[in-house]
Amino acid sequence: MEPVKFSNIADQIDVVATAKAGGVGGQAGAVAWAWPAAISKFIRELRPALRKNGFLTRDSRMKERKKYGQKGARKRFQFTKR
Repeated sequence: MEPVKFSNIADQIDVVATAKAGGVGGQAGAVAWAWPAAISKFIRELRPALRKNGFLTRDSRMKERKKYGQKGARKRFQFTKR
């Protein structure tokens, strides 16, 4: 609700969001990013203010890929001496 409260349009819009897949935290983050993006498409004047306050900034962190010859992205197979 932060971007809606920030832009003072809570009484003007109704928001219905559906998020599928991922976990609870990921879905919450996706919806929190999607609301300001949708608001900025309808009300262009709010885009600079929303961007300045970090509502339109995407979290660029991604899952690290699994490397060949390893058990996972960072985990290795157990070393055996003999």
